[in-house]
Amino acid sequence: MEQLKNVSEQTENVLEKLNRPLKPYIPWVARALLVSTFIEDAVRIVVQWQNQLYFLQAYRGFPWGISHMFLLINVLTMLACSGLAISRRSTEIAVGGLFTVIVVQGFAYGLIFDFNFFVRNLSVLGGLLMLLAEGLVAKRRSVFAGLPSMSDEDKSKYVLLGGRILLVLLFLSFVFSGSFTLTRMVVSVIGGLSCLMVAVGFKAKWSAIVLVTILSVFNLMVNNWWSIDFNPTHRDFVKYDFFQTLSIMGGFLLLVNVGPGGFSVDEKKKNF
Repeated sequence: MEQLKNVSEQTENVLEKLNRPLKPYIPWVARALLVSTFIEDAVRIVVQWQNQLYFLQAYRGFPWGISHMFLLINVLTMLACSGLAISRRSTEIAVGGLFTVIVVQGFAYGLIFDFNFFVRNLSVLGGLLMLLAEGLVAKRRSVFAGLPSMSDEDKSKYVLLGGRILLVLLFLSFVFSGSFTLTRMVVSVIGGLSCLMVAVGFKAKWSAIVLVTILSVFNLMVNNWWSIDFNPTHRDFVKYDFFQTLSIMGGFLLLVNVGPGGFSVDEKKKNF
């Protein structure tokens, strides 16, 4: 057991050295990935404006004019809140706006009770909670200059806990869907253990890196929308999945940057 602990510590030290040059860029990359699905959605609505209007009016019963206003507000909200998120300004407003878009679009397009949509968007919500936690931590550090505000500190603990739990739902849905092959079983076991470690906050940063690596490979191999040219509708669905997975990867990278928070095994170990 002691030998295993030493190997684990040595591995972490090596990974820490490799990660050090990239550390300043991780928050920016993480936030950009997190909002990528919202930016892509805004661009797609603009490019497919007439198709979007037709769907809302013909299939969802939106009156003329209301459908136009609905799409315009969605586009402006997604672009504005994505810009705020990337620039780290008014994070609470950015998270609130993007969360509202997720809920409203789910009802408007009739997808709120679709299992895949529900699970994926819960995971994206987990990423948004990580963004909110990062904002709370940064606010506490800048405003109080080393004198932590107990209210902000407590809020970030709960937000990080919720974010960690929601983030792993996407991978768990991947584990229980599709046919099982040997490769899929191995990836499922490694990813499942990493999900559990992220959820309880044990070696959470390195577990998040493992999940980002797995999701990166999975996204390129399965959600390769650029290779689909025979069916535009199918291409749009795969493209949607691709960018949502990027957003969830951004959430995991924010976890790497911020840490698992107070309600975690990693944090409790520091007190002993």
